[in-house]
Amino acid sequence: MNWLSDKLVAHLRSVADLPDLSGTKYRLLEKFSRGGMGTIYLAEDASLGRKVAMKVLHAPDATGDLSARMLREARVIAQLEHPSIVPVHDVGELPDGRVFYVMKFVQGSRLDQYAQDTRSLPDLLRIFQKVCEAVAFAHAHGVIHRDLKPENIMVGAFGEVLVMDWGLAKIVEAEGRGRRAEGERPRAESGGLRAESEEQNSVNGKVAASAAHETLHGTVMGTPAYMAPEQKRGEIDQIDQRTDVFALGAILYFLLTGQSKVGLAQKDSPISTTNSNASPALLNTKIPKSLMAICAKAMAEEKAQRFAGALDLAKDIERFLNGLAVSSYKENIFEKAWRWLKQYRFIVLLVLVYLLVRILLILLLRS
Repeated sequence: MNWLSDKLVAHLRSVADLPDLSGTKYRLLEKFSRGGMGTIYLAEDASLGRKVAMKVLHAPDATGDLSARMLREARVIAQLEHPSIVPVHDVGELPDGRVFYVMKFVQGSRLDQYAQDTRSLPDLLRIFQKVCEAVAFAHAHGVIHRDLKPENIMVGAFGEVLVMDWGLAKIVEAEGRGRRAEGERPRAESGGLRAESEEQNSVNGKVAASAAHETLHGTVMGTPAYMAPEQKRGEIDQIDQRTDVFALGAILYFLLTGQSKVGLAQKDSPISTTNSNASPALLNTKIPKSLMAICAKAMAEEKAQRFAGALDLAKDIERFLNGLAVSSYKENIFEKAWRWLKQYRFIVLLVLVYLLVRILLILLLRS
């Protein structure tokens, strides 16, 4: 009997896992990445001759729970038509019963990889602004992401930004719409924390916790390093847009320091923490106090102390970039004067040159 080599067995397994796209208009190109619920492949749309990203369930779903979650994720994304939210092009079912959906293929780098290159702070902050604006758009349409992190944000070669992976999104009543998104049960009917916990556990079987950045399913859902306190405690009814604001603050913290660290709380000082090692100022002494204050406010332990929404956070970043005072930091008189001098340094320089020339002319005339 001839034994198959380990290398050949591994190859056969990888080929067996590839989805059968017969009967669809797509041609499989390569495996791109693997997530908790599905695998993303690079494919070609034969009708339009373009590359697309296809997310496919790992295996046929006998219960239909995973398929329902996949379809729900696709529908959530499809409702969010925004330049910084990846668009969904198609949804369907493979011959073996696996559900798939097709998205725009994003060519670029994940934000955590992008930030590792030599980038200026203003460049990173403008990227962060676009993320905040996309999240604010989702909130306005009644969608809370719940898993915001640098790994779920793509930055393209021309500065385009896309927020990805809406698989853990929570549907709430849209602001000013007075309705609940399709498929969402009323809160009283859902039974609160227990109902959502049991629903998620029935889908996933058990809580997965094999890595620091692994997404957890069940009572606690999200990525620990970027989760707000209420999310870590599994308080489903307390999760709202300020929960995503905390995650955005954690992303800002990562961009400022190159590390993910939680525990910031806004108290009397610009940056106050229960663990002093968490302060971004200790990791990067060049961070302006006003920017540290923005970060601290976004990551406040109490929801009421955070920015009311992602757009408010984006506006404070905009004010910082424009050299204006930010809402989350109270400047003293010297800081105000220094900021004013930096903001109007060109005009100040012209005035000083003018005065210097006038003085020189007077001295020359008197001599």
